[in-house]
Amino acid sequence: MRVALCQIDTTVGDFVGNRERIVSAAELALAQGAELAVFPELAVCGYPAEDLLLRKSFLAAHDASLVELTKAVPRGIDILVGCLEANDDAAETGGRELHNSVVLLRDGTARIIARKCLLPTYDVFDESRYFEPFQKPEQNVFELAGTKIGVVVCEDSWNDEQFFGRRAYAIDPVARVVEAGAQLVVNLSASPWARGRHTFRARMVAAAAERHGVPMIYVNQVGGDVELQFDGGSIAAKAEGIAAQPIAFAAAVTVVDTEQPWSEELVEPELVMMQHGACVQGIRAYVQKFGFQKVVIGLSGGIDSALVATLAVDALGADNVTGIGMPSSYSSGHSVSDAEQLANNLGITFHNLSIAPLQEAFAAVLEPVFAGTEAGLAEENLQSRARGVLLMAFANKHGNLLLTTGNKSECAVGYCTIYGDTNGALAPIADLWKTEVWQMSRWLNRDGERIPANSIEKPPSAELRPDQLDSDSLPDYSKLDPVLRCLVENELSVEDTAARTGMPRAEVGRLFQLVQNSEWKRYQYPPTLRLSDRCWRGRRMPVSHRYREQ
Repeated sequence: MRVALCQIDTTVGDFVGNRERIVSAAELALAQGAELAVFPELAVCGYPAEDLLLRKSFLAAHDASLVELTKAVPRGIDILVGCLEANDDAAETGGRELHNSVVLLRDGTARIIARKCLLPTYDVFDESRYFEPFQKPEQNVFELAGTKIGVVVCEDSWNDEQFFGRRAYAIDPVARVVEAGAQLVVNLSASPWARGRHTFRARMVAAAAERHGVPMIYVNQVGGDVELQFDGGSIAAKAEGIAAQPIAFAAAVTVVDTEQPWSEELVEPELVMMQHGACVQGIRAYVQKFGFQKVVIGLSGGIDSALVATLAVDALGADNVTGIGMPSSYSSGHSVSDAEQLANNLGITFHNLSIAPLQEAFAAVLEPVFAGTEAGLAEENLQSRARGVLLMAFANKHGNLLLTTGNKSECAVGYCTIYGDTNGALAPIADLWKTEVWQMSRWLNRDGERIPANSIEKPPSAELRPDQLDSDSLPDYSKLDPVLRCLVENELSVEDTAARTGMPRAEVGRLFQLVQNSEWKRYQYPPTLRLSDRCWRGRRMPVSHRYREQ
């Protein structure tokens, strides 16, 4: 059987656009001789629709769009599409009113042939809030051209006890559909990307093909939805190998023949390349899906703003990116020159707006209430907030979106100013540790200098007071980041973190207190592109609490 893996970019609630993408991909699949076209989870309405699923008008619009889709798709090809379905038993059982389902479209007819069984309620997922889990996966099997096909949805494949070493749910839907006679298993998925997720998924699918002895086809959504980045990475696997290399961060229609040998070995892409792809897709999707074209970035001459500007150029083109340097009375000469050099390297528009006059004006206005106090944090934060005012004014005047330039390390310990450098519509690198920022910057320079070498090599500094360096109050980032990974991403104790990293326990405790004390800042932080398994959106800590680890 010739099966098309239709990896498309959907937008939540864009029923017309989603329908057009499905029809276009189905026509392409038919032209390439496919007998079956498989689309991602909830492709009709887009994923994740969140509390729109509680609105009757949204559900009605979905159902109307599905009717139109049934009429519009080409004849002569069977199509599997993720959709919503009313749970008719909800009133009697007290369950959720919806199923996360799969519809089979065939020559002008539509029939629900599968329902999602396992509903993730962890990390960034909250599907139990909306959907009723299906308890009979063995019924998710249908026959096409003499072949029995088992259908599972995303999380349904994530409970293979032999692969994971344990079970997270009571049933294994993949095993159930195979036991029910499935000779081919397809998975319709909307699985967001995170560090290493692409390789893990591919290995999981390959392991299932080997274990069950049937071909496995996994079709994943692509595209950005604010923080979540869907990489696609759709794959077809048999015990002997895969049919073709997965395509990441791009829409694609890949046709495979289940009767042909699949013996290709998976080629694992570099992590930094995938991180770059996620950042570029995330910036582009956020800007375009909100109806904008251009972005503005505050350029300090440092590595973080340089990386964000470079990613923005890769996402939107140099003509759509503006950098603004805003030196203060404490800024070094290289702050301006490095920012100018970056702008020249990237070919973006650059403006230099000194905040020194604003510092003087603020000092004069505040003198009556600041008199008799020593200069300190308040004055330092005023510089950041003055820059934020200028950037937002430029963004408003010229219809730009402001990108925030903070990284995960400083966000973790609270080294950011609320209403200052935290201003912005999107934080592209706030899920990248500082050491990863350097790594990606050097990778971007692999074919020639884009980011000035001085921005990469010079010691990090906020330059809010004379001769200030990050190392005045924080360990070197090569030592800090492993500790923060333990505390934030792995939720290890202070004791275990100290043992694992070799940092003195007292210093780990101090850093953990900084992390805890900064929760309120992260609560107000701009949306952050998810690049790790433990992003800020998925880490649900109380903003106000008194727990302190001893």
